[in-house]
This record gives sequence, structure tokens and C-alpha cells, in this order.
Amino acid sequence: MSVFKGFQRAGSKSWLLVVGLGIGLSGCGSDTVFELVGTTERKTLELAAPVSEVIIDIPVALGQRVAAGEVVVLLDNQVAQAELRAHEAALAASEATRDAASQEFSRRERLRASGVASQQDYDRSRQARDEAVAVVAERQARIAQAKKRVEELTIRAWSSGIVDQLPFEVGERSAAGGVVAVVVTESDPWVRVWLPARAAARAQQGAAARVEVEGLDEVFSGRLEDVGREAEFTPHYALTERESADLVYRARVVIEDAPEGLRPGLAARVELIIPR
Repeated sequence: MSVFKGFQRAGSKSWLLVVGLGIGLSGCGSDTVFELVGTTERKTLELAAPVSEVIIDIPVALGQRVAAGEVVVLLDNQVAQAELRAHEAALAASEATRDAASQEFSRRERLRASGVASQQDYDRSRQARDEAVAVVAERQARIAQAKKRVEELTIRAWSSGIVDQLPFEVGERSAAGGVVAVVVTESDPWVRVWLPARAAARAQQGAAARVEVEGLDEVFSGRLEDVGREAEFTPHYALTERESADLVYRARVVIEDAPEGLRPGLAARVELIIPR
């Protein structure tokens, strides 16, 4: 009999009390099956505002699918645009100064070659040209920074996924570094479980698993992707031989054939298959 059927008869309250703990093991031919419970998780993108600014548009809706690079939230960029224009005007002026200094240096260079201009005049002209060139480079760098600030006020999704949270409304001011949108990516979801020490010692990355999600009738295929290196639950300083069985290790079981749109935070049951 599947461990999942036993859970169903026990009722949801009884197995929720042991979420996250290994609840037993059984033999299956030459393999050992560890029966675990946990919760579904997905990779999420928390899109933050780079500065405190007013939100002027939210062109997406909750539950909407977005592509990588698609605009999710627009912040007011009037101040940033004004700063960019000021830097561009300063660059134009510095470029004119550089061009004039370069022409003067070329003239002094010819006069110096003819023995008309003094070395002092030649050196002064070269220094003026070099300083003008440096100012232009500085202005160009400031423009690049200003353009980046303008671009950052258009907040885009880093990856394709589903819009899960939009904490603000149009017209509200976001805090600097505050999350203005959360996107759940389309990468494979996983179940966060805790392996008993006896399982963690033998578990190998890629070990097969069967996963059942509360509320869904299907049993999905899974694989063990990650096992934590540090034990939890029983402190190391209190460890005894008898208590070693209570040690658990945080692990992740990827659901390989999960249904589209599977939400994070759902209770799940896992049968992890470990060869003897």
C-alpha cells in the first residue's frame, strides 16, 4: 500500500503536524524508500525599486505570464531624465573645449617644429589638450551612469514567469530597495524536505522520488537535487549516540513533471528511493 493512501486516511491535520520530518522507511526489493513530507517551493524573483520614487504605471496584472525583459513596473523618471540632459549638455561643452585645445596644440606643435614657439608654450598647450580630453571622458562616464539610472526606473522581469505579487498601486511611492513585484519563475518546482541522518548518509544527488501534492490526484516523478551539509534539529553540543537518529538534513526534491502553475507553499508527500 502506498504511503500516500495512508496519509489520506489519517486526515490532513495529522500529517501536517509532522511536516518537514522523516516519518519512516520501508523496503522495496533492493531499495530503501524513505517517506517524507514537506512543502512545495519555486524560484521567485523579487523586483526592487533602486530609489524611492512614485510608481506611474503597472502594465501587468496578478497571475499574468511575463517574458524575460518584459516591463513590470514603471517608476517616475523625470528627475533622472533631467539629470541625463544636464550631463549631455555638459558633454557637448567639454567636447567643444577639447576640440579647440586639440587645434591649439596642433598649431603649437607646428610652431615648435619650426623653432618659433617655446618649449614652455608647447608644454602648456599639450597639458590643456590632455585636461580637456580627460574632462570629456569624465562627462561620458557620467552620462553612462545617468542612462543606467533612467533604465533602472523601468523595472523588468529577469526571467519568464507568473506575476505573483504587486504590493503597490499606481501613484504610491516605493521605498529605496523595496520590492515592487514578485514573479514566480517557470523553473521546475521542488519540495523542501528534511532527511533523517540514516538517509542523508546514503542519499545521492539524482536519487529517484515519487511526489504527491495535497489537493492533486496525480503522483509525480521527482529527483533529489540537494542535501544540506549541516545537521539540524538536534544541536551538536547535545548530540549523543541515542539522539543521532533525530538529526535531519535539509534537502530539495525537484518535481520533474509538475503541472503548469503549481503554486509554492502547498503541502506535499515524498517517497525517496535510495538503493541499498
